[in-house]
Amino acid sequence: MAVEILMPALSPTMEEGTLAKWLVKEGDAVKSGQIIAEIETDKATMEFEAVDEGTVGRILVAEGTAGVKVNTPIAVLLEDGEAAGAAPAAKAAAVAAPVAAAPVAAVAIAAAPAPAAPKAAGARVFASPLARRIAAEKGLDLTKVAGSGPHGRIVKADVEGSVAAPVAAAAVAAAPAPAKPAAPAAMPTGASAETVMKMYADRDFVEVPLDGMRRTIAARLTEAKQTIPHFYLRRSVRLDALMAFREQLNKGLEGRGVKLSVNDFIIKACALALQTVPNANAVWAGDRMLRLKPSDVAVAVAIDGGLFTPVLRDADKKSLSALSLEMKDLATRAKTKKLAPHEYQGGSFAISNLGMMGIENFDAVINPPHGSILAVGAGIKTPVVLKDGTIGVANVMSMTLSVDHRVIDGALGAEFLKAIVENLENPMAMLA
Repeated sequence: MAVEILMPALSPTMEEGTLAKWLVKEGDAVKSGQIIAEIETDKATMEFEAVDEGTVGRILVAEGTAGVKVNTPIAVLLEDGEAAGAAPAAKAAAVAAPVAAAPVAAVAIAAAPAPAAPKAAGARVFASPLARRIAAEKGLDLTKVAGSGPHGRIVKADVEGSVAAPVAAAAVAAAPAPAKPAAPAAMPTGASAETVMKMYADRDFVEVPLDGMRRTIAARLTEAKQTIPHFYLRRSVRLDALMAFREQLNKGLEGRGVKLSVNDFIIKACALALQTVPNANAVWAGDRMLRLKPSDVAVAVAIDGGLFTPVLRDADKKSLSALSLEMKDLATRAKTKKLAPHEYQGGSFAISNLGMMGIENFDAVINPPHGSILAVGAGIKTPVVLKDGTIGVANVMSMTLSVDHRVIDGALGAEFLKAIVENLENPMAMLA
């Protein structure tokens, strides 16, 4: 019997996607777990694996088609012995005309998918062979994993971001249901396109349609500014001790091919500060706060036309060299849109550093559901009053902490920012 291949939900917030590339053609034999297409979400380009085995009987959605809704049939798979005529005709689907594939990126951390409801003992679990292998390697209980494939089948994407959890020996009291995430903000409107275009009718311009990335930026950051009560705390940091210490460490790391950046020290300083001031390590969850125990720090990475915020998990426990190598890897894969969802979701706090571009100071917009974000400016030679009362010159960097007042009050935010500054001005203590 012919099986319809449906547009999958490759991320928790995905509602539609672009079928960027087919890796198979009509008539090709397909095995379960084989990568058959590349699909662009509003966050990244991801590989899509086949769930069933068979022969591609008909491709229903052409390469480059944008706006394909989740669960829309995109191809038909025939079983052995079935003729191509058995494939049903393409169904009408609300999709946009094919367009050139455009880069997409995450600008905000999406809510994690809800845990799957436990399956009854002995119930059959439907999962692809590749998903089963990954689950076995990670020690996952597939009965606890929600499947996003056809008819709830568990596929590769469902298990890649999952973490094994111990199974309780006895039943436990039901936990309160998590707060329902707020619906994504509608696209900001303002003046209509027609009104604005009339204003510039006598001027030469090029109309640039919004791709998925720009729509996400517009919706999520408009939502952030409209719904999050931001306030801002500012501090200056003297970097001379850090710069000297960094130079010393880099000389010792030359043989290992590691070169620490100032940003690596900032990540470490913030991760440790989240442990020093644990009440600041929190996110907003609709009608409650969640206080995190690990220091999972997100770092903004600029890509063509937007940005990603990959997350460095347990950053307080990692060495500076380990953080440096991991950050370089995440940044490289972010620029080629090869990050997996679990690598850019989560965290309680983010860093946005524009200092390397010469920006002296700025105010960053909080990424929901984070409680705060640190905007880092450039280090500048500045006249300062030294400890002995004389005037000298120091390398001074400006930082601004944007804070969600629902999560962090002024005094708590000031304590958190103070801990960050102390770590940066006493860098050797971060290695203790």
